[in-house]
This record gives sequence, structure tokens and C-alpha cells, in this order.
Amino acid sequence: TMTACQADETISGYADPDAVWVLTELNGQTPQSKITLTFPEKGKIAGRAPCNRYFGAQTKPLPWFETGPIASTKMACPSLDEEAQYFQTLEKSTLAEVGKTTLILSDETGPLLTYKRQ
Repeated sequence: TMTACQADETISGYADPDAVWVLTELNGQTPQSKITLTFPEKGKIAGRAPCNRYFGAQTKPLPWFETGPIASTKMACPSLDEEAQYFQTLEKSTLAEVGKTTLILSDETGPLLTYKRQ
């Protein structure tokens, strides 16, 4: 079969794997902490939330976006509420738009997460 030769149709196939996306808007608000998102390899997401590093799968083809359960380290910090809100919003996102310097994750109601390329 030719499955190994198929192009990556997920966002990781279109986003630079070396790019670090920094969250600038979370549900219409400026985040209080630095939160990042990366696409390190085919079908994968990773990043840093306010307290913990996280990772997960992302297998839907663009423009759709869906992450499976997000796994993270388990360190405590004063920003755990913001981290929980971020993870819930990331898992709620169903659409992705990626450009050279901006990444927007949305659902049917509109933009949820906006990132700028670092």
C-alpha cells in the first residue's frame, strides 16, 4: 500500500514543525500566562500551558481540527484555573486557520484561540 507516502493533511502538514505559536487570545480575553502550541510531527500537538507541558493527537484534515484527550505533566501552580480553561477550549476547537504569523482555532460559534508565531 501507499499509506506511508500520503501527505499529511492535518494542520501539522501545513504548519512549520519548528514554529512555536504563542496564545494571544483565549475565549476573547488576553491570557494571563504564556501558553504555547507546536505541531512537532504528523498528527501531533504539544506545548506549554501556564503550569505544565502537554501533548496530544490531532488527526483531522484541514480545515477541521480535533484533538484527542490531552495529556500533561501534573505540576501545580497558581494558574491551574487558566490552564484548565485552555485545555477545555483546545479540546472544543473544531476548525483551524493557519497563516504565516497567525493561527486561529474556532468552533461553529467563532474564534476560540488565537496564536501568533513566535
